[in-house]
Amino acid sequence: MDYAQTVEYLFAKLPMYSRIGAAAYRKDLTNTWQLTDFIGNPERRFRSIHIAGTNGKGSTSHMLAAIFQEAGYKTGLYTSPHLKDFRERIRINGEMISEDFVVDFVSRIKPLSEQMDPSFFEITVVMAFDYFAQEKVDIAIVEVGLGGRLDSTNIITPELSIITNIGYDHMNLLGDTLAAIAFEKAGIIKKGVPVVVGENQPETAPIFSQRAHEEEAPIRFADQHRYIGDWKYQRHTLVAEVATSPIADDKDYYTLDLAGIYQLKNLVTVLEAVHVLAEKGWKLEQKTVTRALRQVKKLTGLHGRWEIVHEHPDIILDVAHNADGIRQLVRQIELTDHEELHIVLGMVKDKALDTVLPLLPRQARYYFTRAQIPRALPEEELAAQAGAIGLQGHAYPTVTAALSAAKSHARPRDLVVVCGSVFIVAEV
Repeated sequence: MDYAQTVEYLFAKLPMYSRIGAAAYRKDLTNTWQLTDFIGNPERRFRSIHIAGTNGKGSTSHMLAAIFQEAGYKTGLYTSPHLKDFRERIRINGEMISEDFVVDFVSRIKPLSEQMDPSFFEITVVMAFDYFAQEKVDIAIVEVGLGGRLDSTNIITPELSIITNIGYDHMNLLGDTLAAIAFEKAGIIKKGVPVVVGENQPETAPIFSQRAHEEEAPIRFADQHRYIGDWKYQRHTLVAEVATSPIADDKDYYTLDLAGIYQLKNLVTVLEAVHVLAEKGWKLEQKTVTRALRQVKKLTGLHGRWEIVHEHPDIILDVAHNADGIRQLVRQIELTDHEELHIVLGMVKDKALDTVLPLLPRQARYYFTRAQIPRALPEEELAAQAGAIGLQGHAYPTVTAALSAAKSHARPRDLVVVCGSVFIVAEV
């Protein structure tokens, strides 16, 4: 197979969560272990950082990757899903995995995969680990796909585990309480491996503390050690003042090229992680961290986080898709100077619409649409449910049609926001 045929094989022949949802989720690590055993256990041949969480794990992963790159380390980065190119999922120093490696890897494991029917995600994780091992990375930043305990990435023993936060998402798979979801995320905590938790939430902190105690893993809640003082949103950047106590006189200042105000929480998590990693001997100097955070998108290729892709009118892409993410997005919209608001919205079938839709602003014109995947919620159904609670707009069968309509209606000082699903942003 050539590269195009190989990617088609991965997308079409293997169970893929983004396409079919829960049916592609494998609730044990058996396939992943079989695949890694087959190719010589690459997960044992590189050092790593493992990152889970409901929201923010992608941004946190990219920030840390940027910092390690800027510090001179050969840095692997595994994230999901991709927006445009499959190879976005697997990078070293910001460069995507080669097409030749993808073709060769799938060819090597095909005899086994034909027998065992692994998922798309299982194959992709093992591909990433094999690539990082062969390329001898100094460190790999590995983002959990879904949950943690049973996620295919959870075969690594990292230098540090990070859990950004806990919110309501994927409840059909992870549980319908914050405590149940936290239990799944806590599954990445390993024996003796330090863990940084981004937010100290009353419902979830005891679960993380208990798991860390059982595993003899030092635990730190980032928001108990670092505090955001003043901050300023400057359109394409976010400027933040960070202190190590609420009354500290000494403050550090950071300019992030990720301008969403929700990045303030991720920044606190990243800085605490850097502190723990520096204690372990990694050379991550303050000036390096400051420099890296100014250019995360350039260094790592991150997209879709409050990303301005057009001006007059401003068109902004954001992958917010669950209640916590939408809540933060709405707060950002309120801080953004604009006249009328236009929202291009598409969601997938397994999201809890009853918790997400009421959070969206009533004073907006909506363009309801769907991504071209089977898991997408039909646009007419989304429009009907949104209309029932006062969100007014029209349905469009494609993202292209919805965005074109929004652009045609928007005046130069209006704001167009595209959100609700990673797959909607991917199509734009």
